[in-house]
Amino acid sequence: MQKREQNKLGGAAGGSAPPAAKRGRPIGSGSNSAALSAAATAAAAASGDTIAPSTLLGPSLQVHSAFAEQNNKRIVMALQSGLKSELTWALNALTLLSFKEKDEVRKDATPLARIPGLLDALLQVIDDWRDIALPRVLAKTPRARLLGANSAVTGFGSEYETVNTGDSVPHPTAGSGSSNKDLSAQKSSSKSRPSGWWFEEDGLFNLDDEGRAEKQQCAVAASNIIRNFSFMAENELAMGQNRHCLETMFQCLEDYVTEDEELVTNALETIMNLGPLLDLRIFSSSKPSFIKMTEKRALQAIMGMLGSAVRGWHCAAAELLGRMILNPDNESFLMPFAPQIYKRLVDIISFPAGDAQAAAVGALYNLAEVNMDCRLKLASERWAVDRLLKVIKTPHPVPEVCRKAALILENLVLEPQNKPVLLAYENAFAEMVFSETRYADTFARILHELTSRPSNKIASARGIWGM
Repeated sequence: MQKREQNKLGGAAGGSAPPAAKRGRPIGSGSNSAALSAAATAAAAASGDTIAPSTLLGPSLQVHSAFAEQNNKRIVMALQSGLKSELTWALNALTLLSFKEKDEVRKDATPLARIPGLLDALLQVIDDWRDIALPRVLAKTPRARLLGANSAVTGFGSEYETVNTGDSVPHPTAGSGSSNKDLSAQKSSSKSRPSGWWFEEDGLFNLDDEGRAEKQQCAVAASNIIRNFSFMAENELAMGQNRHCLETMFQCLEDYVTEDEELVTNALETIMNLGPLLDLRIFSSSKPSFIKMTEKRALQAIMGMLGSAVRGWHCAAAELLGRMILNPDNESFLMPFAPQIYKRLVDIISFPAGDAQAAAVGALYNLAEVNMDCRLKLASERWAVDRLLKVIKTPHPVPEVCRKAALILENLVLEPQNKPVLLAYENAFAEMVFSETRYADTFARILHELTSRPSNKIASARGIWGM
């Protein structure tokens, strides 16, 4: 508990303890880097500018250091306008401003504090997409138009063409069953539809596939920017205490089955980067709520990610749980899910992927230090001890993972109720003691705890002599 309290204080006050490692790299450092670098090189050559040295990896796009200060209001207003051209310009500019390669010397990434209202404007772009992201196959009652509600034409999809053709365009339908009926009714009716039809949800604006796809791309781009911002230490506090941000990210996790995979991944990694500062009590605080997210819904969304078959998702969810439990204020919300968490983490340890094993062992290491109840439940989980031993015997390519697995076993043996379970593995512990590994001392202490306590003479005799 003392370690977890120090972790919480260090994260909140920005102490000398090293911050938790961020997952992955900012968007822009992948396969698109070569294309961006080539385009930037060609542009620089055409303008006669000096090209960056070849030793600098990553994109070589130059961004003026004062760009954010000079255009901060324009960027926010462009995001709020809902117009395609303005949104595209703002999202492109913010992608460059938020991206910074490790040890980048050409520019400084722009923190959120320099652009007031930026985070809420980006979240609104995602919320606009979420409002119209309902499956088209579902039967829905007519509702007010949500795509471009404040303007007649937003620039998304085929709005210009539909406006020019007038209101006599045949009305598209949401399902295939009623299409023939609606079409015959339209043909038999000589009266054209009123102009208000364009503002219904079933109107062409909202059923335009191209417009929906463009809105979705804007939402994904906004999530990329928010994810990039979460890598900056100066943004962590502002984002971790923004209820709108956390609610939107957790809502994306809830709908991972139907939502865009990249959007879900960005939301998950954003929350994971904010994990050490995440306090679930924010969902019951007096701060204004946009989605009515609760602590239980947020944890259920994380459990959905943990149970996913996508390796990147369940690895990130395991790391997130390990970081959240460092905050004692989250214990009361996490404990009801403890049996499910232990079972799934033990299953993940059996996966052959090294990163999956590392994430699960790291989460179990933090959970085992919470209280006695956690250690008892973990020891009673089937295959838990066996798979932790397997991580050490294999061994895992990262020595720190093996060390944490050994320390988990040492924490389990400290509880007298766990000794009957652990005595079944006494021979395996003895083999590790006599092996030439750096963990021999840890297993020697485990054997000492198993056999030296006077109160456990009967259990020790059963374990040693098979009585």
